[in-house]
Amino acid sequence: MRRIPLLFLLLALFAATLPPTVALAQNEPVVHAVLFYSPTCPHCHKVLNEDLPPLVQKYGDQLQILLIDVTTEGGRELYLSAAEAIPIPENKRGVPALVVGDTLLVGDVEIPEKFPGIIEQGLAAGGIDWPDIPGLDRVIKDIEARQASETPESSSEGANMNPADVKAISEMSVSERLALDPVGNAIAIITLIIMIAMLVWALVYWARSGLTLTPGPGWINWATPILSLLGAGVAFYLAFVETTGARAVCGPVGDCNVVQQSDFAVLFGILPVGMAGFIGYLVILALWAWQRFGPEEQAAKTAWLLPFVIYFGVVFSTYLTFLEPFVIGAICMWCVTSAWIMTALLFLTFRWTIPRPTTSRPITS
Repeated sequence: MRRIPLLFLLLALFAATLPPTVALAQNEPVVHAVLFYSPTCPHCHKVLNEDLPPLVQKYGDQLQILLIDVTTEGGRELYLSAAEAIPIPENKRGVPALVVGDTLLVGDVEIPEKFPGIIEQGLAAGGIDWPDIPGLDRVIKDIEARQASETPESSSEGANMNPADVKAISEMSVSERLALDPVGNAIAIITLIIMIAMLVWALVYWARSGLTLTPGPGWINWATPILSLLGAGVAFYLAFVETTGARAVCGPVGDCNVVQQSDFAVLFGILPVGMAGFIGYLVILALWAWQRFGPEEQAAKTAWLLPFVIYFGVVFSTYLTFLEPFVIGAICMWCVTSAWIMTALLFLTFRWTIPRPTTSRPITS
């Protein structure tokens, strides 16, 4: 079997100054585990960069985790070996997959929820040996042989290296981030292009119309508030996730939780982005009601406020949508849905003003 690119998590994530080792201090209970991952899996990056580092820092040498890249030939063979030996059910075959003793944990929800308890139980019971996976013993022996042949200088140099296949998303190039979720990032980029085009169209349309807004068709009376209510619902859910730390319900595309746990989910370190969006949609609803039912003369003079607020909302949504594929490395379909809603509102409010119940006269700002 070809050599598998793997490294102890303690060294890979914290760039320790000591050389890696399989043999630990005597008389100390140790929990051993094997993590199968893929460098193009955003869920794997979350586990590697967010969930496991606190455990490694807490338990030190008493926790040994072997990283195995399943995109390599040798890593794929070892994963298939584990799938048959454990066994791994067909419906749970995927990464990240953590094998500790005879227990299998799959996904970025199950691993952080259950692994800490398994570590505590394992240490209390005197440790947990490496999983009984055919071929794993040869990998361990290969590591020990390489450690024995390394000089202190080469060991220290190797220990300070953070391999590309487990580096943090912040250290990746743009192309590497886009490769984490090609489908999701493609959706985000298409959405981004549409929003930018709509922003340009709105300016050109309003400039050519001489800032004149024509009363729209009757269906705009329900389209605008319904879209605003839908957007407020999406934003409220995101605000709930951001403020409570709850896990978002994500679909098959993207990773909402990675986005919501990023530094960009809070404005100025205080205001959750979801809450800002919720407030924005409430303002849009209030301006719609004012334009629709407020005093006609005053509503006519302030008709420009509604498209102005929505235009700003699309600009902000464009910024957030740009961050997801190009900076964060993951997309949130809730956020993308909000961006679509705001873009639809932009089209409605820049093309027409809200028709009043008793008049069809044009309202100019």
